Amino acid sequence: MRFQKSLAALLSVASLATAIPAAEPQDQNKAGLRLIKTSEADPGVWVSEEDKISKYRAKNINFIDVTDIKDPETLRRLNKFDADTARVAAPVYPTTITHQTEANGLISRATTSGPQTWLRTLTDFYNRYYRSSYGTQSSTWLFNQVKSVASSNPAIVVTQFSHSYSQPSIIARIPGSSSKLVVVGAHFDSTGGSATARGPGADDNGSGVVVIMEALRVLASSRFAPRNTMEFHFYSGEEGGLLGSADIWRNYKAAGKTVQAFVNTDMAGYSPSGKISVYNDYADTSLTAYVRRIVSAYVGSSTSDTCGYGCSDHASAYSNGFPAAYVCDEPDRTSSPYIHSPNDSYNTVSFTTVLRHIKFTIAFLVEANYLA
Repeated sequence: MRFQKSLAALLSVASLATAIPAAEPQDQNKAGLRLIKTSEADPGVWVSEEDKISKYRAKNINFIDVTDIKDPETLRRLNKFDADTARVAAPVYPTTITHQTEANGLISRATTSGPQTWLRTLTDFYNRYYRSSYGTQSSTWLFNQVKSVASSNPAIVVTQFSHSYSQPSIIARIPGSSSKLVVVGAHFDSTGGSATARGPGADDNGSGVVVIMEALRVLASSRFAPRNTMEFHFYSGEEGGLLGSADIWRNYKAAGKTVQAFVNTDMAGYSPSGKISVYNDYADTSLTAYVRRIVSAYVGSSTSDTCGYGCSDHASAYSNGFPAAYVCDEPDRTSSPYIHSPNDSYNTVSFTTVLRHIKFTIAFLVEANYLA
């Protein structure tokens, strides 16, 4: 998911902010409401779970659910995104790309056979809404599928990360000789515009999920032994305000984990331009430039855009002080017109586009493996 907020859409829900002020959080929590922010300046508004989807997400208004975020430093970043100066230590990213022989050997093993099958199953769920039984079922299926994909390398550990709702996120980990992390991720939940609507979520974000899965399959089957530990994240609850990724990155911050780089893939299957789009806002400036160099070296020129506040899961890592970047299939103005609706279906996805993102993801993992 990612969209710029429109003034008209924000005005259409402005009455919510005045009707339910951000004060009295204990009373609001008792009422089952959630506190969301739509911008740095927004003090927050208490809304129901259904309103988050039908009055915000369905109208393509970005927001972050901050109800459970208590860390003062993270909250400061959510109010003023100048985290490049406040982030935890990150490496100096190379200005040249030097591991193409190794990366291209792995890239040659990538196909769209698995991704086509996996995406068909993902879109066959009625929806993958994080509070629905379908959302739980899709998480269970994905957990088992990721374990199957990773099984060719017994060193890989696949775990579920539980949340306050019944759709666990999933993490696959390839241990390296260093505990420093290189992370790629994508959210797997979906919405069709309401909690009960059909939401196949093909481009948003089944396409990103199968990209990460195929990259994992290639590295697992080749018994790739990394220097930096590699993680493959599959987030739940993104459409509800970046919920799954917020929990995970909050946990990583509290645990003092060192993250060399995180690249978020959200939408990787619809691209009239035929280029990967590297987004520039709410992301680490140096890492974003490094990602753009990798795109150029392996799959050609890129496009760019900005996506606004809380547009996808990289914002969770970034607000917790970790270096994060975001790649997508297209700039906002030419992106899929079908997302967040029942029309975001399997037949709208281009697997040529999916393969382009798979190649980039494998290349990124190989190049970032050598970050010191």
